[in-house]
Amino acid sequence: MGYTDIKRGFPDRPCKVIAIINQKGGVGKSTTAINLSAALGETGKKVLVIDFDPQGNCTSGYGIEKEELEHDMYDVLLQDEPIENVISGTPEKRVFVAPATIQLAGAEIELVSQMARESILKGIIDPIREEFDYVFIDCPPSLGLLTINALVASDSLLIPIQCEYYALEGLTKLVESMKMVKTRLNPKLQIFGVVMTMYDTRTSLSKEVLEEVMNYFGKFVFKTVIPRNVKIAEAPSHGLPITMYARSSKGALAYGRLAKEVNRRG
Repeated sequence: MGYTDIKRGFPDRPCKVIAIINQKGGVGKSTTAINLSAALGETGKKVLVIDFDPQGNCTSGYGIEKEELEHDMYDVLLQDEPIENVISGTPEKRVFVAPATIQLAGAEIELVSQMARESILKGIIDPIREEFDYVFIDCPPSLGLLTINALVASDSLLIPIQCEYYALEGLTKLVESMKMVKTRLNPKLQIFGVVMTMYDTRTSLSKEVLEEVMNYFGKFVFKTVIPRNVKIAEAPSHGLPITMYARSSKGALAYGRLAKEVNRRG
């Protein structure tokens, strides 16, 4: 299933382009991109996930074989390949992925010499955004040119934060970068929400971190927290979102609740 299968009537409200971002690795960015998009798809929303991380976790997490791809987001970004030729279908029929491979790692250097280098991704997304209810951009764990492109292209940010020590480490720099982009390149950019991941009800640490994050971000923190759950960890190896791999698991139910909150905010 490719791009030609997407056009099934327009969404009933303006599309939201949301960058899923945290400069720390291992906090659940790709996991949230995969499972939140699938949960939103189950509510009837059309979702595009742009894998903008050279690790390509969203690509493999949705069962797309990287070795079989003729083109990926590197070609869209730097070789003028139409994104329509790159978008792939997923097991969740309302969710589509623009895949990434390790080739995208070279884009950080090659973008330096490009004209209007910070807004290339925006120019790619804008012509197709109204085909979807949501476009999620899964960002790399850095604040380089790929991430800056994602910030310029987005309406808002979704920040996953793990319930572990040093959860807020680096977030001040992230917020400063967001404010810089907002001032210079994208005046509408704002925080959409903060989602707590890897929450362990058995430990006081998780509760303490949640309180710390709520004090820092206030109303932006979603009520739904994503638990530490073995099924969530297993699902990517099967190329499926948690909502399809283990529908009744705590992780799947949590992402279902998160999707409802996202829809209410959206």
